[in-house]
Amino acid sequence: MFTIPFFTNNEPKHTGSDNSFMIDLRDVHKYYKSAAGDYHALKGIDLQISPGEFVSIIGKSGSGKSTLLNMISGIDRPTSGEVWVNGTAVHDMNENQMAIWRGDSLGIIFQFFQLLPSLSLLQNVILPMDLAGKYPPRERRKRAERLLELVGLTDHQHKLPSAISGGQQQRVAIARALANDPPILIADEPTGNLDSKTAQSVFSLFNDLVAQGKTVIIVTHDSALAKRTHRTALITDGEIVNEYVAKALPTLTQDQLLAATHKFEPHQYEPGAMILVEGRSNDTFYIVSKGTVEVVLPRPNQSDVIALELGPGKYFGEMAFFHDHRNKASVRATESNPVEVLAITYDQLTELLGQSETTREALHQAAEKHEQENIEKRGSSQPL
Repeated sequence: MFTIPFFTNNEPKHTGSDNSFMIDLRDVHKYYKSAAGDYHALKGIDLQISPGEFVSIIGKSGSGKSTLLNMISGIDRPTSGEVWVNGTAVHDMNENQMAIWRGDSLGIIFQFFQLLPSLSLLQNVILPMDLAGKYPPRERRKRAERLLELVGLTDHQHKLPSAISGGQQQRVAIARALANDPPILIADEPTGNLDSKTAQSVFSLFNDLVAQGKTVIIVTHDSALAKRTHRTALITDGEIVNEYVAKALPTLTQDQLLAATHKFEPHQYEPGAMILVEGRSNDTFYIVSKGTVEVVLPRPNQSDVIALELGPGKYFGEMAFFHDHRNKASVRATESNPVEVLAITYDQLTELLGQSETTREALHQAAEKHEQENIEKRGSSQPL
């Protein structure tokens, strides 16, 4: 693992958001005026990212990915809503404040590198430090050399960008983004123009940066790449799909996931609260979004069996959906923490599954598998 040459920034921050989040977008809307009328590019975006998270933003072309990125980076402003980044109200800053803040707080890695062609690699990395004036002049060259060493380009530091490969230029862009030691790195399609081996190398570098405490956000079309980050935010038609719905029902299309997001409703339960009771009628399918639930199998004259625990992105209630709407097990919140679940009625689930036979079959197979497992565990002589 690379060791990142961090420098501490002790300048005061504007506070006002939940300080547990590095990025906090609250009900963000963005309209653009056009000849055809107002275009609603972002529709009530709520997105929270914690320090040290590695998050991918995916979606089709025109879905709102770039607009969302521009909100976070302050390149564009929301029509309404709030954008907080590292405790700073980005939506309230003027252009001069924004430029100073961006140079200090964000490292932006562009898809096409955007290195200055007349400057050497070393000079390209020094330039952000010159503009921000963050480090004494005598330290800037040494820091730039260390960053180029970090990305494996020490031997090329005096070359012009045109003299190195695309993958190497991307590495220089990463070094440049790190020049002022920002807490957040934002990368727009960082591997889109790279071969698979070089893309893997760049992705490994992002992982190393996250391990050192950086918050990294990448925008990508590559769903396989996105799955390797901590979290994925799927944006469709200007809205973010609920990540737990997407995790629980991965065979739905993006449009179907957005429709499902609109149908699920959140419910909260206190620690130890019973959510489903075995044998009782049920008309609801659930996805865990926060906390953990226990699937409990009561046994006559014996202690109950805790068959399994389900965390965020896992679902329950599918067995009753396929078996006369009667619960086949009890489900309760764990004793240690409260739980939030997303709920949808069986009528709404039926409508949703009518649009995706693949999802219906996957849920049906899961229901059959879980019922068989419950039978086996209920017959076990020892609680699990």
